[in-house]
Amino acid sequence: MAPVAISLSTGDVILIVVLVAIPVSLLSFVLGAGDALRQIGRGQFAVEFDSDLPRGISDDATRSSPQVREAELRQLLEAKAYRQLARGERPLDVDAELAKLLDQSPAAGRGVDPQMVEEVRQLVVARNERLLRQGREPVDVELEVERQLRELESLGQ
Repeated sequence: MAPVAISLSTGDVILIVVLVAIPVSLLSFVLGAGDALRQIGRGQFAVEFDSDLPRGISDDATRSSPQVREAELRQLLEAKAYRQLARGERPLDVDAELAKLLDQSPAAGRGVDPQMVEEVRQLVVARNERLLRQGREPVDVELEVERQLRELESLGQ
């Protein structure tokens, strides 16, 4: 038997090439483009969101000295008094309000050791940083310190 010669027109050849090229291109896109898409935006000028940006807001009041905290509180209270005066209201007494704020610590009136309060606060801040790294919602530092101090008091009695 003699081989059969098939004659194809130019249109038939183009149609076959297109029909073969479509699945091949889809397969190569699915297998190879995933890594290429992950590389978009990565270069020497790219911003790394995991390392360049801050993780979250931390409680810097625990790391600063009491004098710095008092100065910052005084600035906030003076600004509030200035705004009240500008609105025509009676401004608050900055010194009295500052003394009241500085006495409002979780240990105030309970006889709790200030070092214990600071240690509990540091633990809560560390827990918040860990929660932020895990992408979870942090707890309110002051409320959690108060809760843990109450818990420690109940264990001691």
